[in-house]
Amino acid sequence: MNNLSNELQGVIAQMLKPLKGLSLEIVIEGLSGHKVIPFNKKDPKDQKVLETLKTCAKNVKHYVNNEINGITRNRPNEVGNDIEPIVEKELKNLGYQANKPTTNQGHKKATGYPDLEFIDEFNRLNYLECKTFNIKNINTTQRSFYLSPSEDFKVTQDAHHFGISFEIYKETSNVYKIRSWKILDLSKLKLNVKYEFNSDNKHLYSKELILAEEN
Repeated sequence: MNNLSNELQGVIAQMLKPLKGLSLEIVIEGLSGHKVIPFNKKDPKDQKVLETLKTCAKNVKHYVNNEINGITRNRPNEVGNDIEPIVEKELKNLGYQANKPTTNQGHKKATGYPDLEFIDEFNRLNYLECKTFNIKNINTTQRSFYLSPSEDFKVTQDAHHFGISFEIYKETSNVYKIRSWKILDLSKLKLNVKYEFNSDNKHLYSKELILAEEN
């Protein structure tokens, strides 16, 4: 029994050690079976898509700053929720077929990675993650990218994986505007994995755990 206990402690201790430095392309292929295609600077098709994404970013900045006079939110990390549909709209204005990704079970899914998918002028599917950032935190270790396994995963094809990220700043009390933007090739993004133990309400509030309560 003691050997089993020691072995169990060893297994749990190993689980609690985070994995570090896994590239997005390895993780995506492992989860979905589909390859992440790196951006090729020498490919005219890839360059054309990049130019369109740059135009999209410029249009989003103009729309937010000038047409709607900023995004009103209580917290800066909520601004990204409003950026995503604006990016989708601008991609469509530029002639791309943009939408929420279709999962491997045929659903249009809003939550989880990636945020959007779009078909470029060469009839290729691309994935796009929308982000916002504060320039003061850009070189810190603050976690800003999340990817969770799912039985209904949103990556269903080999594709480029782009990121479009906007630097936001507070214009007034709760109004945020865009100062700058970045287009990212996420294929070589390094990811860390940290395991956690979890439970649910059914078990947390089961009769065998309750010592006292008021009804």
